[in-house]
Amino acid sequence: MGKQRILFFSQNGSTTPEFRKQLFDQGIEINEVRSFDEAQRELLSGKYQLLVDRKEALSDEPLKLLEFIKRNKLPVLVILSASRSKVEAAVKAVKSGAVDFVNSSNIGQQLADSILQNITSNVESPGEEGGDGMSGDGEVELIGQSPAMEEVRSAIELVANSTTAVLITGDSGTGKEVVARSIHLQSGRAGKPFVAINCAALPKDVIENELFGHERGAFTGALVKKAGCFEMANEGTLFFDEIAEMNPDTQAKLLRVLEHHSFRRLGGKEEVHVDVRMVGATNKKIAAALKSGEFRQDLYYRFSVIEIYLPPLRERKEDIPLLAQHFFAEFRNRYKKHNQSLSEGAVELLTENDWPGNVRELKNVLERLVVTCPDNVIGEEHLPQRITNKSPQSQHIKIPIGVTRDVAEKLVIEQTLASVGNNKSRAARILGISRKTLHNKLHHYNG
Repeated sequence: MGKQRILFFSQNGSTTPEFRKQLFDQGIEINEVRSFDEAQRELLSGKYQLLVDRKEALSDEPLKLLEFIKRNKLPVLVILSASRSKVEAAVKAVKSGAVDFVNSSNIGQQLADSILQNITSNVESPGEEGGDGMSGDGEVELIGQSPAMEEVRSAIELVANSTTAVLITGDSGTGKEVVARSIHLQSGRAGKPFVAINCAALPKDVIENELFGHERGAFTGALVKKAGCFEMANEGTLFFDEIAEMNPDTQAKLLRVLEHHSFRRLGGKEEVHVDVRMVGATNKKIAAALKSGEFRQDLYYRFSVIEIYLPPLRERKEDIPLLAQHFFAEFRNRYKKHNQSLSEGAVELLTENDWPGNVRELKNVLERLVVTCPDNVIGEEHLPQRITNKSPQSQHIKIPIGVTRDVAEKLVIEQTLASVGNNKSRAARILGISRKTLHNKLHHYNG
């Protein structure tokens, strides 16, 4: 494993040679920046696993870099550090997404320990596979053994080393950015930047500035030249999340870059040439988006030379137990609940759920369970009510008048099994008997 990189942002002070050497000896390189704009540019380069945001005092002001990382779905952990702070502000910072808060007047051992603990337990170097995940989590492995996921893996392997654009389609929360990162990491560009931009979160003027950058004096407040995402992703991969949400005028400019591999910064006259692999993703129904004009047809045709469909979780339920155990292990380690386990019954109920929010929803449920469950075993009783109170497909069981009790019981068992897809554990719970009793009755009635 090569050196890991962290970004150290402080407007009021810098690290010491001793601090840098201590981390360097542990395989960690530090790059220091002093301005917010420079910190943003560096974060978008995709080179960093962790950000240290050092402040003189932590107050209730918005944590701008933390918000920037979330908005752009960057796989970067954040440690906040301050010389002084209010307890309430520190608690708010951690709840907002920081992995740790270090309250210390010096940039020293306490901060170094936090960096070493978090970067080794939570961050994987490029090329090492993590877990299935969603946009913004930095995870790069597609968990699952279903035929649908095997088909996705095969498609990734086929397209990875080409240079053509790729379009990833699928419902929200299925893990489209995970597919994009997998394409990048299996390509010859793996050692170069992977830059992601959320097209749905930014208005037209902002997204064009983020994509193309600007020259000094291009507009009021443009005091220095700024490189955009295309320049940051040069020789690497640029991922457009929710590309169909992009303004049609910006889509036209993006099409030009696809065709000519060059663009002009805002306020610039010279062409900037780049070598960037473009990957787009959308959760929209393509036919409807094309018909409405939301997604330009010419841009769609350029991206859809290679199209990868990521199926919703309800279409690959056999992958749910693997995903559930993966996320459970991740959060158990993160929250240091090493004695916790996930019961077989809980996994079965999770598997039966349709998960309209897909993998993202499943992951969120597992995190809440680990955080809120006070017991060592997470059982069925700890699951959200919307999962445990699932009704059978049919609310009524039909039994003809005049049948014997044995025949009636057999009909009840058969129709209950049919309503839950022949899941014997679920049927036994509905009937109020043990799985063994159900097995014995089935054996008795069916010979």
